[in-house]
Amino acid sequence: MVSLFILLLERVGLIILIAYLLLNISVFKQRLAYRRKWSTQGLLVLIFALFATISNFNGVEILPGQIISNASLTALSDEASLANTRTLTIGISGLVGGPIVGISVGVISGIIRFSQGGIDPQVYVFSSLLIGLVAGLYGQKFIKKESFPSPIQGGIMGAVVEMIQMACILLFSSSLPEAWQLVQFIILPMTLINSLGVAVFLSIIHAAQKQEMQARAIQTHDVLKLANATLPYFRAGLAEQSCKKAAEIIKKFMKVSAVSITDKEQILTHVGSGSDHHRPSHEIITDLSHDVLHTGEVKEAHSHEEIGCDVPGCPLEAAIVIPLKTTKGVIGTLKLYFTNADELTFVERQLAEGLGNIFSSQIELGEAEVHARLLQDAEIKSLQAQVNPHFFFNAINTISALIRVDSEQARKLLLRLSQFFRSNLQGARKNLISLEKELEQVKAYQLLEQARFPGRFTIHFSVEEKLKTIAVPPFIVQILVENAFKHAFDTRQENNHVWIRIVEKENQALIQVEDNGVGLPADIAKRVGKEVVPSNKGTGSALENLNRRLESLFGEEAMLSFDSTNEGTCISCFIPIKKESD
Repeated sequence: MVSLFILLLERVGLIILIAYLLLNISVFKQRLAYRRKWSTQGLLVLIFALFATISNFNGVEILPGQIISNASLTALSDEASLANTRTLTIGISGLVGGPIVGISVGVISGIIRFSQGGIDPQVYVFSSLLIGLVAGLYGQKFIKKESFPSPIQGGIMGAVVEMIQMACILLFSSSLPEAWQLVQFIILPMTLINSLGVAVFLSIIHAAQKQEMQARAIQTHDVLKLANATLPYFRAGLAEQSCKKAAEIIKKFMKVSAVSITDKEQILTHVGSGSDHHRPSHEIITDLSHDVLHTGEVKEAHSHEEIGCDVPGCPLEAAIVIPLKTTKGVIGTLKLYFTNADELTFVERQLAEGLGNIFSSQIELGEAEVHARLLQDAEIKSLQAQVNPHFFFNAINTISALIRVDSEQARKLLLRLSQFFRSNLQGARKNLISLEKELEQVKAYQLLEQARFPGRFTIHFSVEEKLKTIAVPPFIVQILVENAFKHAFDTRQENNHVWIRIVEKENQALIQVEDNGVGLPADIAKRVGKEVVPSNKGTGSALENLNRRLESLFGEEAMLSFDSTNEGTCISCFIPIKKESD
């Protein structure tokens, strides 16, 4: 029995080694995140069927009273049985891929085992199918949660499927005494090996996932640091001096061979390898950059020829070029160069695309600031171009805290933050936007605030579908919601609700934002919206500015109306119904 355990341990070691190598291939790890896709399930069937084939042909032949260890077992004698790691591979396939993968691998493994012969080979066809089904059904609930069983759960399941194997041998063998003798001999070593193998395999998967999450957290943290460091330079626009500073920072953080930034006509800066001929103030010389400026799409080059630099001896062998865009279209490019083409991977592309979007937003933010300074209407400037720095830094701090515990949620919040500020920038250019866009802004603000204060606030939307295309002043709903979040609930931590109702009434759009907060004192209720009412949580000018804006656009009848009791406050106004383009 000890000898059999050692021999099986050698066999399972081979399977674990192959699994370890497989789980260090980035393409396979990415596929594991999409196990519900048919293409991924087909790949898993192929891989685990190969594992099962190796297990069958690399097993240990058992004759009455002796163990025969051959290098490869393609056929067994009529009196022989086979101890192998077949149930291990079938069980893992079901746990990882679900019932379809488990049953498919079980069929393939069972057919191969049947072809090898030996005592009652048909037993192992049935047991293989049953093991694949049971393991697959158990693994299915983890697939729905987009997770994997823990090593302990896997070890227990490994023992269960081996018990199923032993039960099938006893129930379906032609000779019960011989079957009982075989089970007594193999049950302990095979159960231990199977449990250990499944547990180790799953621990490798969990270790690979943890490593990937840590890498994502570090990468996201670096992106935030990089975005913060380059913010003042990109906000200054595409000028040579500011672009040079930004390129030096990008090269330091990204660890690339060279960084180049261009406008639509010339190189603004080039830092790193190739700077002897990729010179600032010179016309763009690479075909790749011209292509990106023309198409507005990210382009890659994996050779000197694909880059299109006609200078002999140029050391740059690979590049990724990202378009920098604003509302005006493509205004320039960000280029990351590599002297070793192998250094340009899928990860670098994803990171570069994300940075390109952030830098484009930063440039657009800078342009918005310039535009805002040129606005003659001080009230429009105050209302439409406001970006609360406290909200920005609170959101960044929240995202930074989430990076280490939930990198995917941090990524989603970062996108929401980008959407929020992009909407602010767009709002600074228009007197009116569609109600649908305004509500998207509110939802982005809501998600960011809920990330900071989980469970504290709940917003209820009740909006007539036909009104979503009407034109409203930017931030009209968001300012009212933000005001409720800041002032309505005092220090209350739960049961804080805000209702947004937008309905048609008397051929106008009635906009109401109601809360169940503590209400307004009578003296403040008379003044709010008509004059600045300072508080310890703000300047008190937002509602006053909004009221003036409504009056200037639609007249006194559109001004805010306040109805407040000790059970909450309702702020409402009437907006004429007209389309954004009217």
